[in-house]
Amino acid sequence: MTLPAMTGAPFASRVHARFTPTHSFPTDTASSFHRSPVPGEAQKPKLLDQVREAIRTRHYSLRTEHTYVQWIKRFIFFHNKRHPLEMGEREVSQFLSALAVEQHVSASTQNQALSALLFLYQQVLQLDIGWLDNVVRAKRPQRLPVVLTRQEIRTLLSPLTGRHWLMANLLYGAGLRLMECLRLRVKDLDFQTNQIVVREGKGNKDRMTMLPTVVKDRLASHLESVQLLHHEDVAQGFGKVYLPDALQRKYPNAARAWGWQWVFPAPHLSVDPRSGERRRHHLHESVLQRAVREAARQSKMVKPVGCHTPRHSFATHLLEDGYDIRTIQELLGHKDVSTTMIYTHVLNRGGRGVASPADRL
Repeated sequence: MTLPAMTGAPFASRVHARFTPTHSFPTDTASSFHRSPVPGEAQKPKLLDQVREAIRTRHYSLRTEHTYVQWIKRFIFFHNKRHPLEMGEREVSQFLSALAVEQHVSASTQNQALSALLFLYQQVLQLDIGWLDNVVRAKRPQRLPVVLTRQEIRTLLSPLTGRHWLMANLLYGAGLRLMECLRLRVKDLDFQTNQIVVREGKGNKDRMTMLPTVVKDRLASHLESVQLLHHEDVAQGFGKVYLPDALQRKYPNAARAWGWQWVFPAPHLSVDPRSGERRRHHLHESVLQRAVREAARQSKMVKPVGCHTPRHSFATHLLEDGYDIRTIQELLGHKDVSTTMIYTHVLNRGGRGVASPADRL
C-alpha cells in the first residue's frame, strides 16, 4: 500500500463556485448536526464516518483513508472543534497557511492536507470552497534524485539476505516502488517470459516490467516455502488473502487460491481493519525500510539511501545503457515522459562530457 506516495486521491483541479462562512445553509442541513435526536428517527452518521464511507465508495486505499481522516481531525481541532459546515474558504486558508508558515511543512505535505479538505467539502459535504487564493503555499523545491553507481548498488545489496535480498533486487532490477514490490501476487510473476505484471500501481494503473534473471532461482525457492506456509494456513482454517473490489463476492474460492497469495507474506496473521477478518497480509513496508537502512549503514554509504533509491538507479543505469526514454517511462509507470526526463539531468550532472576550463590553464 505500494504513502505512496497517495493512490487514487483527487486534487480537485477545477473548482467553480465559491463558498464562504458568511453564506447561509438550509435549516435542515445545518441543524441536523446540532439538534437533539428524535426517538425513532434515523440518525445521520458522524462526520468522520461519512468521510470513511465516501473514501471506501471510491475504492481509495486504507492509507489514503487514514491520512484524510487525520488531516480533517487536525483541521477541526485547529479551529477549536468547530464543525466544517460552520467554516469555509477563510478557515481552510488559515489552516493551510499555518502549516507552511508556523510548522514549515513541505509543499507535498501541504498539498496532501489540501486534498483531504477539498475531499471533505466537495465529496462529503457537497460544497465548493473556491480557489483558496489566499493560501500561503509551501514552495516545492526542485531536487535531483539520489542515484547510486553500479558498484554502490553491489555494495548495498551485499549485506542483505533472504527475502530482504530478493525485495531489494526487485526494487533495483525491475524498477519497482516499495509498495508495488510488497503487493506482488504469485500470479503476477511469469518465470517463462521473465516478466512481472505490476497491478494497481501509482494512479491505479497496471504495467509490465522485467523479472531479473539473477533473482529467478532464489525467488522460486522462496515461493516453495511460501506455498508450504499457505498450506498450513489452509489446514488451520485460514489461507484467505485480501481481494480487490468485488472479486471476493464473484469468486468465493479465489481468496484461498495459490495464484492470489502474496509473494512476500507477513510472518503472522492479522485482523483486517475494514472487514474484521483474520488473515495473512503482505509484509509491512517498515520491514524492508529497516533492512535497507541497516545495509546502507553497514556499507558505510555517504549518500542518503532509501527504498526508492534503487528505483532511481534502475532508470539512470538504463539510460546509461542506451535505452530510449519512452521505454524507461513505460517500465517505471510514469504518466508523463517529463517525469522520466529528470534522470537525463542526473545522468549529465557534474558536467559529464564537458571539459572544465580549469583543465585548460
